[in-house]
Amino acid sequence: MKFVKSYIAWLFLLSGITLLFFSVNISLGSVHIPFKEVFNGLFGSPMSNQNWEYIIFDYRMPKAITSVLVGSGLGVSGLLMQTLFRNPLAGPFVLGITSGASLGVALIILGASAFGFAFLAATKWNIILAAGLGCFMVLVAVIAVSLKIRNTMAILIIGLMFASFTSSLVSVFSYFSSAEALQQFIFWGFGSLGNLAWQEVRILGLLVSIGLLLCLFLVKRLDALLLGDNYAQTLGINLKKVRLLIIIVTSILAGTITAFAGPIAFIGLAVPHFARLLFATASHKVLLPATIFLGAILLLICDIVSQVPFYNYTLPINAVTSLIGAPIIIWLLVRKRKLNF
Repeated sequence: MKFVKSYIAWLFLLSGITLLFFSVNISLGSVHIPFKEVFNGLFGSPMSNQNWEYIIFDYRMPKAITSVLVGSGLGVSGLLMQTLFRNPLAGPFVLGITSGASLGVALIILGASAFGFAFLAATKWNIILAAGLGCFMVLVAVIAVSLKIRNTMAILIIGLMFASFTSSLVSVFSYFSSAEALQQFIFWGFGSLGNLAWQEVRILGLLVSIGLLLCLFLVKRLDALLLGDNYAQTLGINLKKVRLLIIIVTSILAGTITAFAGPIAFIGLAVPHFARLLFATASHKVLLPATIFLGAILLLICDIVSQVPFYNYTLPINAVTSLIGAPIIIWLLVRKRKLNF
């Protein structure tokens, strides 16, 4: 009972911290907007400057919501992969999903200049659809393999091989591409949280919410998987079905996020460890909601730093996630010296 009360208190605290950093994220940027004006705008009161209102609701708000969705989705998908493979180094992209997305985007951006594939223009929606299609193709291949192979670690290795194969194809496209196309592809690889309008944010939110809701049906099964495949089978768990569902949910979360925001590094790997160290438990009933909040908080902080407040340029979000996240996790691991996994 004492643990339950402490756990609920922690979740309330994390939700409050998420709201705090969400508000700070909206209030900071290259254009200074007083926090009072931001508060008035968020709660329906008229703002004194119409330009401020446009900046808040058409740029900063979608970007902040995207940060929450991306951080939560990547954190949970990383947790699922670490549990499935019982490997603390597993992340949401070990199945080759990012590489599949990169190949789809490379066909759009690099294909025209490298081999004359000018059948599609490199518009925002075409890039999103190409990345999504690339993720889907890798997902189908991984699922086909998972249905024939019983060994979970073999699936991990095959996923890495898919990633290596698609990365080699991207390298071929890159080698023959023009400098302008290669630069555009590299910028996509940096990841971006501020490229989405409200329509895209709604679609992203819907797909990420579906993935997170599906995780609720996996809580007990994930706990059983941590104790080994044989123990899980004695509890009546169908390993093939559970593995398949975990792969599908991870692909929905990581694939959708990669398609809309590009490959965001480190969050999916680090956040589950952060949650385990903070709550000192391996129970997914605790870790799932904790990972959702911690992923959102960490990416909001990274986005605040990447904006370089009061300046007119933005750092690549991938660089900031690693610069901030890696030292935090190293410090926590050194301090705790034990990882409940």
